[in-house]
Amino acid sequence: MENIINRTISESIHNAYSYFPVIAITGARQVGKTTLCKHLFPQFRYVNLEDLSTREIIADDMKKFIDGVQEGIIIDEIHHLPELFSFIQVAVDNNRDKRFILTGSSNLAMMQHLSQSLAGRVAVFTLPPLSVFEVQEQIQSFSTDELLFKGLYPAGYSLQIPPELLYSNYYNTYIERDVRQLINVKNLTLFQKFIRLCAGRAGSECNMSALSNEVGVSVPTINEWLSILEASYIIFKLPPFYDNIGKRLIKTPKYYFYDTGILCFLLGIENSKQLETHPLRGGIFENLIVAEFFKARFNKGKQPNCYFYRDSKGTEVDLLQLFGNEVNMFEIKSSQTFNAKYFDSINKVSAILGDRVKRTSVVYDGEDTRQNEQAGIYNWRELFSEGYKKLSEEK
Repeated sequence: MENIINRTISESIHNAYSYFPVIAITGARQVGKTTLCKHLFPQFRYVNLEDLSTREIIADDMKKFIDGVQEGIIIDEIHHLPELFSFIQVAVDNNRDKRFILTGSSNLAMMQHLSQSLAGRVAVFTLPPLSVFEVQEQIQSFSTDELLFKGLYPAGYSLQIPPELLYSNYYNTYIERDVRQLINVKNLTLFQKFIRLCAGRAGSECNMSALSNEVGVSVPTINEWLSILEASYIIFKLPPFYDNIGKRLIKTPKYYFYDTGILCFLLGIENSKQLETHPLRGGIFENLIVAEFFKARFNKGKQPNCYFYRDSKGTEVDLLQLFGNEVNMFEIKSSQTFNAKYFDSINKVSAILGDRVKRTSVVYDGEDTRQNEQAGIYNWRELFSEGYKKLSEEK
């Protein structure tokens, strides 16, 4: 029996529904797009274009299909039949009371057609994997390593599928299949090597030339493959902060995975115990924290406002959030023991950015630190379960 998990993004979708005749929800496969749509709009007819027979029937007379929509309809994986976008445009222009809820797991295909056919008529949302906030009750007894290994894909919670089974099947069934559909991978072994190398570099600056040499393909191919992983919502880019502040800033982006469960699988981690001494444990923990900041923005229907800072002298801050001209800074540490030196880089960058800096905080894996919130010291669990809202909002 599948348990429904309340998704934070629901409020943003309901609000947009009052103003837009079309709601589009993108996101990786198996993050709960279908479940969310059926839960929010139970009165609407549902069709899934992943089903080939359904797709063929609709393709035979798309105008009749769209004209037959009464109050509203949920069309799942609409990118399989992109011609429908034009028919939907005509339908909502003729009758703004009609409602179309569209989902798709291919960002490239979805966004291209949404911008061309439905501009001004559609509100677009990205549904990420579950956030810590959404499953805080289920993970109360989890250690940090257990959460990193289990990840935050809904099937691990609603269906209780063990992570070692969930992510192996997910990789073989969805990631490799989608890659075959989106690009002509002549040697799948090279792509498999590439994605595992990306996992080993999660949270590090992405050197395309180094990846090219290690994988044995050209730099343009590396760029194409990274774009495909982004479009499939497997990885996301954290751009470097760049401003005219009189210092030479690094311009190479970092890449993170949307989910640490997939990341652990690609790194060959087979149980949470192995994380205790794993050399990349700090990077995996950082991945969790950065991904949560991205999820919080997506769940509000907003684009990420996150960056990292690094200059030519090696001064680095893990995460900067921009609110207009104001900056919040976060240093992320996987240690369970707080050290005042964690603020060293933040203090250096604060001196450079001056009055623009409104908050400086350290997020780490230590004990409950709510009593230290005024000092900007946060345990990750408390930050995302209770305190994230007040830190993330513009002041």
